[in-house]
Amino acid sequence: MNRFPVAISLGAFGADVVRERGQASFIPLLVEAGVTRMELREELFTGREDLVALGEAIRSQGLECLYSAPLELWLDGQNAPNPELEPTLQRATACGAPWLKVSLGHLTEDSDIAALADRLARYDVHLLVENDQTPQGGRLDPLVQFFARIDALQMPIGMTFDIGNWLWQAQSASAAAQQLGRYVEYVHCKAVSRNTAGKLIAVPPRQTDLHLWEQLLKHMPLGLPRAVEYPLQGNDLLDVTRTQVDALAQLGQRHTHTSSEAMSHV
Repeated sequence: MNRFPVAISLGAFGADVVRERGQASFIPLLVEAGVTRMELREELFTGREDLVALGEAIRSQGLECLYSAPLELWLDGQNAPNPELEPTLQRATACGAPWLKVSLGHLTEDSDIAALADRLARYDVHLLVENDQTPQGGRLDPLVQFFARIDALQMPIGMTFDIGNWLWQAQSASAAAQQLGRYVEYVHCKAVSRNTAGKLIAVPPRQTDLHLWEQLLKHMPLGLPRAVEYPLQGNDLLDVTRTQVDALAQLGQRHTHTSSEAMSHV
């Protein structure tokens, strides 16, 4: 059985720990755990990192690199793309990251999609737009509108589908998968629960969550990279990480096997 590619969003190890240890320090653990892609988190950088050296260290260990930035493509009241997009693309390029993940921001009918295409054309970085937890970037309708406009212009922009984030805006992940699944190129996996204060938080998946994720993946291209974006904690961090990586690597395999069985009887 083939394994589907699994990424780790480094925030899974805890923001304080990652800032203290540095993102490069997790490379050996990810390699040993069978990870395919390392998702760098810009908000966890301290400003002391050598981005070029970091990217080289990631590639030298055979890992893919994705650069995640807490950046909205459109700011409120502005038709042009966020002016911070260009320096963010430059940082992603410095890391040698083929992908940059951002959120949508305040899309309107007047948002200048052509200007976005112009910004992206200067860089060899593929943009992925994620559904975040905000009203402007975490609801289904604006994202459907955005990708319809992108599709009409045949712009090479993909979607990061964050399974858990839909709950922050009371959106249906199932409806989102059905309407946006064909644009998805990367999946963020997180189960969601409420803590004692009533706040939504990311948690590791139960079997029922894994079953739900299987159903969502049926609406997306087969074998997409999927990322751990929930807490990875424990005395044996390697064992904890490897267990979660193995679980995500198997998602969609049953569907693949079923399809192969059906084809063998045609």
